[in-house]
Amino acid sequence: MHILVLNGPNLQLLGAREPGVYGAQTLEAIMAAVVTRGHAAGVAVEWAQSNIEGELVSRIGAAPGKFDGIVFNPGAYTHTSVALRDAIQGVALPVVEVHLSNIYARENFRATSLTAAACIGQISGFGALGYSLALDALVARLRVEKKGKDRV
Repeated sequence: MHILVLNGPNLQLLGAREPGVYGAQTLEAIMAAVVTRGHAAGVAVEWAQSNIEGELVSRIGAAPGKFDGIVFNPGAYTHTSVALRDAIQGVALPVVEVHLSNIYARENFRATSLTAAACIGQISGFGALGYSLALDALVARLRVEKKGKDRV
């Protein structure tokens, strides 16, 4: 099993950007923990980060055939990007949306996710742990789906 963990704008600033909201860990540290967790579960994990919407759309579009699913933190594009929503809907891969902060407990505009409805689920508000929870949920879902297909 091969999972892509995709990170949107400004997440390269983790550890320095508003640690009271986003935590003190860097993106690299969070991703290292997720890769290790995936490895322990027999899952290969690759990760990427981009501040550019089109690059994120392209990564999602190129994922089928290479990845079995995606853990995605769209960052601020969560609230604005129809293009990312369309990309998620356009690929036949399960996607779990993840957010470090509880987007529903922040500014009103953050309570709207344009991308979540295209995903199989969303994890919000658990800090860096949210990525591991998202990976676990995605892997569990993929394994259940695989068992179902094996029975057919």
